[in-house]
Amino acid sequence: MAPEVAIVTGASRGIGAAIAGATVVGTATSDSGAEAISARMGEQWGQGMKLDVTDSKNVEEVVKAVTEKYGAPDILVNNAGITKDTLMMRMKEDQWLDVINTNLNSVFRMTKAATKGMTKKRWGRVISISSVVGSMGNVGQSNYAAAKAGMDGWTRAMAREIGSRGITVNSVAPGFIDTDMTADLPDDWKEKLLENVPAKRLGQPSEVAEA
Repeated sequence: MAPEVAIVTGASRGIGAAIAGATVVGTATSDSGAEAISARMGEQWGQGMKLDVTDSKNVEEVVKAVTEKYGAPDILVNNAGITKDTLMMRMKEDQWLDVINTNLNSVFRMTKAATKGMTKKRWGRVISISSVVGSMGNVGQSNYAAAKAGMDGWTRAMAREIGSRGITVNSVAPGFIDTDMTADLPDDWKEKLLENVPAKRLGQPSEVAEA
């Protein structure tokens, strides 16, 4: 059996960098990030590719390139994300839109492109990295919380929509994890996150079996 092909967005650091297995194509927003992913993986495991998840055309191009080189993706990990934290009264509209576009709209773009091949094979796995902030909220992160809450709702809907085609859809909502992205959070915000519930998993209806 040929190795499974996985696309992991936002794989240059943090959670994305720690995800491994199958033949992995990890994406980054820059050439240097993509090169670092390739160096870390080595030819045996896959490669890094530059990808702008906010650009629908670029998403289609990268998924096509992956398919031509390795085969249609079997697994998609929606991990790309940014933060632009500030109190809502100080938040600029572009700070809101940038986070929603990168953290939530990208999930739609990536999944729509990647599940074309999964649907033909009638097998696939879509995993989106959410956050407990999506359910509990956090001061100064209204944009981030809205994006993650949207991701969780989207996950539930998609699990019902494409589960019958053999594609499972899940959202994993970790608590606070020490990564480059969270390093700049104020200490009191980190403490609030650490006080909250353990990671939870949302998505696949019980009637659809998971591998």
